[in-house]
Amino acid sequence: MKIVLLESLGIPAELLKSYADKLEAKGHTFAAYEKNTDAQVQIDRAQDADVIMIANMPLKGEVIRACKNLKFINVAFTGVDHVDLAAAKEMGVKVSNASGYSTQSVAELALGMMLSLLRNVPQVEERCRAGKTKDGLVGTELRGKTVGIVGAGAIGQNTGRLCKAFGCKVIAYNHRPKQAAEGTIDEFVDLDTLTRESDIISLNCPLNDSTRGMFDFGRIAMMKKTAILINVARGPVVDEAALIAALCGAEVWLQVVLFFGVSIVLLLCLRPLSKRLLKQKKVATNADSNIGKEAIVTEEIDNLQGKGAVKIAGVEWSARSEDGSVIEKDAVVRILRIEGVKVCVQRAQET
Repeated sequence: MKIVLLESLGIPAELLKSYADKLEAKGHTFAAYEKNTDAQVQIDRAQDADVIMIANMPLKGEVIRACKNLKFINVAFTGVDHVDLAAAKEMGVKVSNASGYSTQSVAELALGMMLSLLRNVPQVEERCRAGKTKDGLVGTELRGKTVGIVGAGAIGQNTGRLCKAFGCKVIAYNHRPKQAAEGTIDEFVDLDTLTRESDIISLNCPLNDSTRGMFDFGRIAMMKKTAILINVARGPVVDEAALIAALCGAEVWLQVVLFFGVSIVLLLCLRPLSKRLLKQKKVATNADSNIGKEAIVTEEIDNLQGKGAVKIAGVEWSARSEDGSVIEKDAVVRILRIEGVKVCVQRAQET
């Protein structure tokens, strides 16, 4: 089989070579390319491939349909919502993810964000660096909090296990009945009950038609006004307009950690919004989990054979790009940063 890797997987070149050598020793050919989101470039590179490997780069239907020999798309990532699954099904192409590679990483990250928000870690660090005191920033303990897990798969259950070690009550909602491992979840409840009762909500569900926009205006309004919402799933699980309205001081006052949005990762710790925003990228995985991911995906193959303004939630904000240039009025943009009444954005076609 001809196996084509269409983007870097974030591991050392020596390790990638060792996996490629194993595949080639079994009679396969292996070619690796740097990431390029241009569909025609992807077609040129993979048009005679039996297997395409990607991570989180979008793979459009036109690419899948143009690869007439394609039998398998191997996604070195947990989610597959960036692959045109309808086109894959139409062409009889199997799709597999790398489930399990970041189970520990994501759970630890969610826990870290809980502690950071409860104890005001970014704010206290800022005060310390400025030579000031922590007056007014004394936080609260994680112990005794009710943590709601939305999506009780491996990551959700592992998050629950870590929270229980800190003395939390852990409740969970899953779209279908689930048997949780011992020591992970205290009780399964319906989504409304979880939303109303949780001090902290961790979103760990996949992105699909049933979960897109799951946390909308109505659901956010159900939350406690002191609630923390952590999204370690996909950004669109939370309705963006509802989230921004809440952050801007609508009916619910939230502290939010938003992961895997359109283009970036944001840590938003309110009080006030303009001073409590940290931009991060690719924080849900680490070097260890990337290496684990490679073992998973190669094993799967082996087994296979307004000018200057932008409107958000009905409110017009002044907008500029990261380099300070003006954004055209009708430009499609990605939100990078909110600073008071200014929004720093990126044109959607930029990567």
